[in-house]
Amino acid sequence: MQIAIALYERFTALDAIGPYQTLGGLPGADVVLVAEQAGPVRDDSGRLALVADKSFADVPRPDIVVVPGGPEQRDQTENEALLGWLRAADAHTTWTTSVCTGSLALAAAGLLDGREATSHWLALEELGRFGARSTGQRVVFDGKYVTAAGVSSGIDMGLALAGRIAGDETAQAIQLMTEYDPQPPYDAGSPEKAPAHLVERFRASVRA
Repeated sequence: MQIAIALYERFTALDAIGPYQTLGGLPGADVVLVAEQAGPVRDDSGRLALVADKSFADVPRPDIVVVPGGPEQRDQTENEALLGWLRAADAHTTWTTSVCTGSLALAAAGLLDGREATSHWLALEELGRFGARSTGQRVVFDGKYVTAAGVSSGIDMGLALAGRIAGDETAQAIQLMTEYDPQPPYDAGSPEKAPAHLVERFRASVRA
């Protein structure tokens, strides 16, 4: 089972690493990092690089695709190399997935038209403009398409998908071995829970 995680300049690292860690625990998983060209790809901080072992052309028929997000929506929605590969690969995938604003790439590629999907809370309106039926849920399944909300939700998506593929016990074993037992020091992980002035600060930065 080949799992292809797509990289592009200024992707968000945890969007890729969360599913890498969880889906990589599936029996028979062959996880490959892919990009337009093989080689190092810098994340949105510019300080971290992951190495794409293969180019998009080298991986035409993955079983599972994962598209991470990033802070610059144009990096995904106007990246024709990425979008073209997604359209072609999607014809063969069992599951096509995204984390955070990676769903904008799926939508821009025409794969989420009329489908329920989610994204980072700051990108939900934009997702709707690309033809998806935007929801604020953390993980959304619609047919073979699985989308996750912001950043850390990629871990939840990976576990939920692992359960669908290999059963609850396998997913629980992956969760146990990663010791994924969230006990956050603050309860500010969604716009409904965070202090209102912080939510407005980030909304204003998007409008600017």
